[in-house]
Amino acid sequence: MPESSVELVFGIYTADKPSAVVAQFRPLLNQLELAIGQQLNQPVHIKLDIAATYEKGIENVVAGKVDLARLGPASYILAKQQNDDLSIVALESSKGKKIFYGVIAVHQQSDIHSIEDLKGKTFAFGNEKSTIGRFLSQQQLHENGISASDLKSYKYLGRHDAVGAAVGGGFYDAGALKESTFKKQLNKGIPMRAIAKFPNVTKPWIVSTREDSQLNIAIKKALLSIDDPAALRAFGKQGFLEGSDADYARIRQSMANNDDFFERQREP
Repeated sequence: MPESSVELVFGIYTADKPSAVVAQFRPLLNQLELAIGQQLNQPVHIKLDIAATYEKGIENVVAGKVDLARLGPASYILAKQQNDDLSIVALESSKGKKIFYGVIAVHQQSDIHSIEDLKGKTFAFGNEKSTIGRFLSQQQLHENGISASDLKSYKYLGRHDAVGAAVGGGFYDAGALKESTFKKQLNKGIPMRAIAKFPNVTKPWIVSTREDSQLNIAIKKALLSIDDPAALRAFGKQGFLEGSDADYARIRQSMANNDDFFERQREP
C-alpha cells in the first residue's frame, strides 16, 4: 500500500507580476507531482509559495522554509553564500541551451548607438539583486568604459517590464532588461531598440539539502523527464537540463567584481 502523501513547498519570488505566476507554474507543478509520485510510489502534493521580493525569496530558501525553489543566478549565488547545503537539481532549458540573453536598450529614436555613448546619460537598472538587471549589465558597461560616475544618474526600477516601459516612455535614456521581455514589449508597440546584448545562464532549480536523498533524486529525475507540451508552454521553457554550481562561475565573478563599476575611473 502507498504511504501517506509527501507534502512539498515550491518557492519562487515575483520577478514578474504575481497574478501571472500561478498560471505559469501550476501546470508544471501538477506534472511534477505525478512524476515524483510515480518514483516514490506515494502521492505528492506541491504547494506554491510566492515571495513578494527577491530578498524574501532568498530568505525562505536559506532558512529551509521551501523544499524546492527556482532562483535567478545571482539570487542562487547569494543564497548559496548563506547556506552551502543548497544543491542544484536542474537548470531550465532555453531552446535546448543553458544560455539566454539580456539587452541594453534605448528609445527607438535615440541618438545613442553604443555603450560608449552612454556617458552623461540616465540609466534604468532592474532589481539590485538581479543578474541581468544589475550585475551582468553593470559589468557590460564597465568593460566598455562606462562606470557609475560616468552616468548622469541611474536608478533600480525593479521588474524588467518596468525598465522597458521607462526607456520606451522616454523617462530614461537607456536600461537593462531580459531579451524576452524586450521582445514582448516591442511587440506591444513600446519603441525601443537594443544597443548591446550579453549572455546569462538560465535559472537553477534547487533543493534545500545537498544530500542525495531518495526524494532529491526523484525530484531531479522528474524535472529532467518533464515533456508535457501544455505545461511547458505555460511555463515558457522547453524543459530542464543537467546543471551544477560550476555553470555560474562567470556570474559569481561578475558579482565579486561589481564594486569596479562604482569606482571612479582613473584619468589617463
